[in-house]
Amino acid sequence: MVGTARQHEDVEHEDVEGVDGGVGLTALLVAAARAIETHRPDSLAQDVYAEGFVRAAPACTDWPLRIERVPDGDRNPLWGRFARYFGLRTRVLDDFLLRAVSAGAHQVVLLGAGLDTRAFRLDWPSGRVVYEIDRAGVLEFKQHVLAERAAEPKAERVPVPVDLRADWVTALTDAGFDPGAPSAWLAEGLLFYLPGPAETYLVDTVDRLSAGGSALAFEAKLEKDLLVYRDSPLYTATREQIGIDLLHLFDKGPRPDSAGDLAARGWSTSTHTPFDFTHRHGRGPLPEPNDALEGNRWVFAHKPRS
Repeated sequence: MVGTARQHEDVEHEDVEGVDGGVGLTALLVAAARAIETHRPDSLAQDVYAEGFVRAAPACTDWPLRIERVPDGDRNPLWGRFARYFGLRTRVLDDFLLRAVSAGAHQVVLLGAGLDTRAFRLDWPSGRVVYEIDRAGVLEFKQHVLAERAAEPKAERVPVPVDLRADWVTALTDAGFDPGAPSAWLAEGLLFYLPGPAETYLVDTVDRLSAGGSALAFEAKLEKDLLVYRDSPLYTATREQIGIDLLHLFDKGPRPDSAGDLAARGWSTSTHTPFDFTHRHGRGPLPEPNDALEGNRWVFAHKPRS
């Protein structure tokens, strides 16, 4: 699948000075957001390891890890609103995976796992396996930080060191993944960096590898989000405060209807805005004028049992 995840690899694992393996600033941004969320008194998600990743990256030494250290607090578009978005996303996807394994999925696959620590921080039922697919350098950096903290996984954790542009399917099955067993798949913060055909290939492959009873969650963007909200305070703050130009990194081509494609193959799908879950949990971002989050969609799909 040469080329299928090229832009994702360029973005999520963009080299950062002083970080072995080329862990990207975008992955560290999400880790910093999770650290801020963890320290909130009304936290939606706890990730006690997130702060360690940021502190291990010299490029991020000035980043705040608590909302109290942000001069304008939650009014800051990046460290307030955007970080709260990542906290909400973390909680929603945590809940999705735990429901999926409780419903019978015995294996979890994190596509482009980055600095995800769900294998360590979630209370998995016994016998579950978590596969983490990402480049070797990313997984090595993560393992180094976690080992320094004597972190122990709460499920069987299987790192799968492979570039998503390479034959990750063979690497995954060689690592023990069973296509005949129900699985839970997660593509968090991944697909909108991919060209449309790459997203289609990835979703098609997940469908092919998924037995009945499997589930998939992914995040998508409406095409208009890339055009209408170019001057959004969120994108502007991210660019000016930490030098990440998200609009430059997002793929600009036409987006496929992956939820519709899965539905056509018999999956049941539901699509939500982040604001749906803000209302559900009573915490998180709400719509604002010129809102870069307005075009984000969270998709949940389930493949029926035969």
